[in-house]
Amino acid sequence: MFGLLLFILFAPGLSELVCTSSDLEMSYTFCDSTAYAFMFNLTPCSTMNRSDWKAALTWIPRSDITFLKIVFHVWYDGAKALLWKELLCSGADDAYSVCGMLKGETLVAEFDIKGSRIKFPKGNYSIIVQGFSDDSENNMVMCLNFTMIVKQDAF
Repeated sequence: MFGLLLFILFAPGLSELVCTSSDLEMSYTFCDSTAYAFMFNLTPCSTMNRSDWKAALTWIPRSDITFLKIVFHVWYDGAKALLWKELLCSGADDAYSVCGMLKGETLVAEFDIKGSRIKFPKGNYSIIVQGFSDDSENNMVMCLNFTMIVKQDAF
């Protein structure tokens, strides 16, 4: 809970360590030129014998969030491994707490990341997470570049 109480303003280009352990290291940078009010935490910091992780997120959006599409680009050891797009907010009957937020409001959220279906092989992962305020993916409201290093095979 202490991590949720921290509010950190990061400058673009600076790397922020999410976690490090004997089998996993994760960090992120912002991949555009604008500083964000943002914090992300993941527990436990391990890929071994885990079926899920607890994530904590604090974010102050720099624009109103009535529409939000999230796009994930994942590379594994330099090769493109996944492209996934998810519409979180459409402006009607939205289920997520971020939907309908106004510029300057603070989002504090905790959620589970289910990993039981995923066995991460040892290697280097690059994950670009982009948030767009339009379906055409022209108006970016957030861009994060996560680096995940899996130090040993989970199987």
